[in-house]
Amino acid sequence: MASPGKKSYPLRIDPSLWAEIERLAAQELRSANAQVEYLLREALARRGRPTGGGDIGAAAASPESTGGPMRR
Repeated sequence: MASPGKKSYPLRIDPSLWAEIERLAAQELRSANAQVEYLLREALARRGRPTGGGDIGAAAASPESTGGPMRR
């Protein structure tokens, strides 16, 4: 069930990609849904787009979390 205040959205995704997301989520101690949200926020932060709030976006923008140089 969706968390209150969060948009529910059906996602069609390649099974092998979903399996990789589930593996990554398990390694980072997140649910697969939280991992997808984290990856989307990280991608938006890399493009300099607002992430809608929360600590995930702030962490995703740091060079330590992305493994690369920070864009300015």
